[in-house]
Amino acid sequence: MKLIKQTRRTAYFVAGWIFLGLGFVGIFLPLLPTTPFLLLTAYCFARSSIRWHKWLLAQPHMGPLILDWQKHGVIRTRAKLMATGLMVPLVSASLFFGNVPIYAKISAAVVCSCVLIFIWTRPSQAKSSRSQMGTRS
Repeated sequence: MKLIKQTRRTAYFVAGWIFLGLGFVGIFLPLLPTTPFLLLTAYCFARSSIRWHKWLLAQPHMGPLILDWQKHGVIRTRAKLMATGLMVPLVSASLFFGNVPIYAKISAAVVCSCVLIFIWTRPSQAKSSRSQMGTRS
């Protein structure tokens, strides 16, 4: 039983590093989104290494966004704008200037659209923050 638990922790730890690497690569590739990989990294580190999970959450650019998602399912407006501002021009450039088959261009446009729809349909702030804003006079 102890061996199974240790093997599972090791698998989560390795997967966490793989997802972190994919998230880093996603910063530079428009169709490889960074945020889902960072969320998967946080999930894996939470199940494998408290130390590395705390390290991830302590990162000034990633930590608050991950905590917002984990606690409230929130994607901040600034993050939505940044994602849109990076994805649309990069995917558009690949659509118009890329020498790729039409099915690849259509696939890229569909994936980008689906990701943006998902991002923009998530709340921008926690419910408690929204309800407090509505009760102020």
